[in-house]
Parts: sequence; structure tokens; C-alpha cells
Amino acid sequence: MKVTREEIRDALNELNPWWRGGRLGRVLPWRRAAYTELERWVLKPPAPRAVLLSGARQVGKTTLLIQLVDELIKQGVPPGNILYATFDNPLLKLTDIDTVLKVWQQTVELKPGLEYLFLDEAQFIKNRGTWVKHQVDFSPLRRIVFTGSAMPLLEEDPESGVGRWHTIKLTTLSFFEYLKLKQEDAKQKQALFALPHVVPVSNLQTLFDWRPADFAGVSLQAQGLAFHFHEFLLRGGFPQTALVDDLSDAQRILRDDIIDKALKRDMTALFKVRRIVELEQLFIYLCRHDGGVVDISNLTKEMGVTRPTVQHYIDLLESAHLIYKLPPYGYGKEVLRGRYKVYLADAAIAPAVMLRGRALLELPDQLGVAAETAVLKHLFARYYEKNIQFSYWRDRKDREVDLVADLEGQVIPFEVKYRQQIDLAKQLVGYKKFLEGRKVQRGYIVTRMFEDFGITSGMPVPTLKIPAALLCYWLGQNEIKPTLSD
Repeated sequence: MKVTREEIRDALNELNPWWRGGRLGRVLPWRRAAYTELERWVLKPPAPRAVLLSGARQVGKTTLLIQLVDELIKQGVPPGNILYATFDNPLLKLTDIDTVLKVWQQTVELKPGLEYLFLDEAQFIKNRGTWVKHQVDFSPLRRIVFTGSAMPLLEEDPESGVGRWHTIKLTTLSFFEYLKLKQEDAKQKQALFALPHVVPVSNLQTLFDWRPADFAGVSLQAQGLAFHFHEFLLRGGFPQTALVDDLSDAQRILRDDIIDKALKRDMTALFKVRRIVELEQLFIYLCRHDGGVVDISNLTKEMGVTRPTVQHYIDLLESAHLIYKLPPYGYGKEVLRGRYKVYLADAAIAPAVMLRGRALLELPDQLGVAAETAVLKHLFARYYEKNIQFSYWRDRKDREVDLVADLEGQVIPFEVKYRQQIDLAKQLVGYKKFLEGRKVQRGYIVTRMFEDFGITSGMPVPTLKIPAALLCYWLGQNEIKPTLSD
């Protein structure tokens, strides 16, 4: 089917109301953590690169693009020099990028100077790698940002464009961003949304210098975060699900509009997956075993498929930003070869898919897994730029540490014990075992109760017990940095 230039023009006019002096719609005044990095690479790029804004469906990529368009217009960039096009649009999906650019140039009067191209859902652009390479090499006056919710695995072809773009990973909302979004929404609706005032902490390491009175004071301050944190675990960090009043509606949107479309539409269109039922079967397995060690051999038997097929499906789910893979820690015999943990990209995915609703709050084991998933996601999001290696540790007696961060040889263990009460002697056997013979300067026990907040005695190294809600709040808060325009 051939799409006419008139149809493309009409679509672009609708997508770019600023060309005609139109409004952008409601632009959120607050900025997510990833916005700062995006703005820097567009306004003052450290290197000649296009920018890939990569993240799951409905995670907020388009919102960041519109916020940046708004900022550019405020700075005096001619509106016609800014192009926004989403290739998820049925008309644009049927054409090619060069035709879209020609129609843009014929529709508006481009002014001398920089041109800004914001290309949404670029996984549907044909030969995008080669096109990006050509643009970066031969069009220095163009600043290009493209987004992808399920980018196909990049081929190792010298013409693919690899090395011509900088990738910004956009995870689901942090707990802090979730609260800010809820607060902004309440303000727009003229409703109340009370949040406790919690003293900011720039670095977790500084907590080891606190006095007992400091911990007690913040514990009292932060008590009100507990309810919101459980709502966050149930609703998830997708902006759309965060703002829906009814929890059942939020989980239905997450299940039907985000997960289902990612599995059935994107996997078919982009990765040519034909046996979608197998992929769904695997994903349900991962939802049932969120944060568990994946036994590929057992999976092949249960699903009746080959080992390469299972591995391929897992790689696709990772490429679609639906899961995180966590490798084992250690060397030689200490490593359980080929056995990595898999965490869902958001704590609310499993409850939504498994139809648990608020019953999750009454299931200690499942609630603990959700909290562990949230903690892992926050640590990944906070430190992914800093070249920190994350892994888990488990020995042959199944003694385990949930998460091990390795920063240039500095090893920091995190153990999540999201329980009403913690028996340090019984529940931290793995944590203590891991410390033996290793140069560990400090560690963290992530708990449920705010009364637990403080330094734990009787540990081989300084160990801080910290409530999961407070940890996620601070990690999310510390991601937010001033923008160039502030």
C-alpha cells in the first residue's frame, strides 16, 4: 500500500502543532532523572552522536521528547526546525524516513541553523542503523533523538550505525518520581496528596556516620512512605498506571495495554516470533519465579522446546525491557555456570499478570519478592552509568546474597529481608558467609520496618539496616539533577 505525500503531510501537521503556533498540550513541569542527560546530549552534546532513548512501552519516552521540544521553543529555536514523528503511526510505518524528511522540508520553511529530529518508536524505521550512520557522518547540523521500546538486537555489521549513537536507558518511574507524579496530578485536580518531609541524603555511605538519634528522627519522618510504597509495588512505575484511581484498572492497563502488546505485537512485528504462545508461557514462568535463578534445562523440558529457543526468548524479553538478568558472582567453582537470576523490569508486573490485586499485601513471600525487585531496579537505574557490576552470590549449600555491587574492586553486598521481624542469626547466614575472606568495607540489609533503621551490631563489617521504602526514595531522589536550563 502506497501512502501519499498529502497523507504524510497531514499526519506531520497533526503531530507538530507548534509549526502553526499551536499548543503542545499539558507539559509536565517536573523533569525525570533521564531528562537531564537527554537535554545535555541535545543542547550541548559531548560528542557527535545521535541519541537513543531506550525503554519499555508506556514508560514515558514521548513525554521526555515533548518536554525537550517545549524547552527548545522557549530558547528561541524556530518551531519549523523541530520535527516530531512517531513511526508507530500507521501511515508513517508504511513509508520510509527519507520521504518523511522530504515532506517536512516541503511543509515548513526551515530557518538557518540547527535542526532537531525526534523520532519516536524508531524500531519501525527501515534500515535505521545505516540511516543514522549517514546522518551523523554527513549532517552535523542535525540533532537526532530516536526512541525504542523493543529495539531489535543490533547486528555486528560495520554499516549498522553502531558507535554513532549514545544510549540513554529509561526505566520505569522510581519511587520518588512516582510520588512527584502523583503529587503533580493531585495539584492539577485540586486534591490533597500528603507526603512526609524526609531529609535528603546525597550518598548512602554517609549514613554510617549518623548517630542513633539521627536514625530515630528520620524513621519518624518517613513513616508515611510505607503506604505509598505498597501502592507503588501494586501499581508500578508506568505513568499511566500510576495515575489511575482504581487499582484493578491500573493492573488491567499494565497487563493488557503494556505487557500484552509488547509480547504479541512487538515480538511479532520486530523479531518475527511465530510461536507467541511459547513466549507467553516463558514470561508467565518468569512472573511466577520473579527474582529466581533460571534453570534453562528444566525450562526446556517443561516447555518442550530447545535450549537455544529458551535462551533466545529470554534475550528478546531483555531487549524489550521487560526483564533484567543478574549473573552469578565469583570465579571458578564458586560460580554456578549458566545460572543467572531474572527480575522483572517492574515490581508490579507479576501481581498484574498473576491477578493478585491487593492480596499481594497479605502474601509475605510474594510481597518480599516485589520489594526485592523494586530495590534491584532502583540500584540499576541509579548507578548504570557508573560502570558498577551487579551480580548475586550463592554457594553450593544455597547460602545466598541477593545483590552484590562491584565498583572497581570495592564489593558491597545488599540483602533484602522484607519481613515484619528479622532473625539476624537465622536469616543472615548467607550474608555472613559471603563476608568471609572478602575485602568488604560495608553492607546493607534492606528491611520493611522503619524501626529497623540503623547500624546493626554483631556483624563482621559495618552493616546498615535500611527500610526499602526509604532506600528507594533516596535512590530516586538522587537521580534528579539540575538541567542546563535551570
